[in-house]
Amino acid sequence: MSLPEPWLRGPIEGVHPLVMPVFFSFTQVREDLAKQTAGLTHDQLWRKMDGASLGFHLKHIAGSVERITTYLMGEQLTDEQLQSLKQESTPDSDLRELLEKIDQSLAASEQKLRTIDPKTIYESRSVGRKALPTTVLGLIVHLAEHTQRHLGQAISTAKLLRHSG
Repeated sequence: MSLPEPWLRGPIEGVHPLVMPVFFSFTQVREDLAKQTAGLTHDQLWRKMDGASLGFHLKHIAGSVERITTYLMGEQLTDEQLQSLKQESTPDSDLRELLEKIDQSLAASEQKLRTIDPKTIYESRSVGRKALPTTVLGLIVHLAEHTQRHLGQAISTAKLLRHSG
């Protein structure tokens, strides 16, 4: 018998209800990517399908979670993070490495999310060089939805790759 989706498994001990949806999203990412990418070759991983490779989507999940979490914590991106962003299309990793990087990025974000004081959810934050305005809550929501968006793209790309040979 398979487990229900993460959000139907009940509360996560030690996680505030306001950030729990992000944890559910991250659990879904880990589980779905492990299942949907199993057995894909290095060639399939980096073959561009309608402009982007599966490898790009996987790198982007890891990198965007790290970047959004940086903004969430009230910080700006480092030079290393900006350089990593520029390398998301570079085919320099295998599937195992990419899945490990995603897991590490999700775990680091979860650790920081556990420290958020719910009283701060309306505090201002800024994003990017233009310092676009948002809030702690806006970034929490964006962490979950942006990660799910790219999970969906990764799953669709993996399915197309399997059917295209």
